[in-house]
Amino acid sequence: MNIELFKQAVASLFGDLLKQYEGGDEYALYEYGPQTVGRIGYATNITPEIVEQAAAQKVDMIISHHDAWDFVFGMKEECHTLLKRYGINHYFIHAPLDYADFGTCHSLFKALGINKIIRQSTEHDNRSIPGIGELDDPLTFEELVDKVRLVLDEDVKSWKNIDNRIKRVGIITGAGNSNISIRDALHAGCDVYITGEKTLYTVQYAKFAGINLIVGSHTFTEIFGVRALCDLLKEKFGDLEILQLQEEHLE
Repeated sequence: MNIELFKQAVASLFGDLLKQYEGGDEYALYEYGPQTVGRIGYATNITPEIVEQAAAQKVDMIISHHDAWDFVFGMKEECHTLLKRYGINHYFIHAPLDYADFGTCHSLFKALGINKIIRQSTEHDNRSIPGIGELDDPLTFEELVDKVRLVLDEDVKSWKNIDNRIKRVGIITGAGNSNISIRDALHAGCDVYITGEKTLYTVQYAKFAGINLIVGSHTFTEIFGVRALCDLLKEKFGDLEILQLQEEHLE
């Protein structure tokens, strides 16, 4: 896959979402590697450890959801030093992947076996609106918690605040700890809200408002969106080799 063809492919996949976030810090391609890409490694995050792992596996391009953000002081500079040293391209795509119809929210629904999507996650007034989906066969809260734990392959936190079976599910992957987002899910008739971060007040409000809450990690609620993007690239460029770079369960 030539780099120019890659640019055309992502432009086609994301369409107006790239224009919406153009000129900001929501996506970028750092061309430090070969112009012809044969092997892609993907992860939610980019860290020095991820770059070292990619180099060991002879990856030509890393695709991640997150950049090495400036507020993780010094890490971006270290990542770029390593990317240049090893000759690896890096593409990250943040907000457009959150709101794409194959992106982080949609792909987590799919991984959980929730195929009836009532509403895609979107951005409105500079905040994320939860995606809404419905289970074909309602589950107990405990059954859904077990399913989320299995799909994310990690321990999750859960708070049972109502007793009814779970039919309608609200999701914001990653940093969906805002009480406004929980209220949005509640107003949309959700029985449970699933996200990747929490604070004390997330838990307090869910209990007060009467909505069940499941919290996995930021990293592993979002990995499915990056995987979905890479799968679409593989469909378009059949000779691509795709591999998942392994991340720790740190959170």
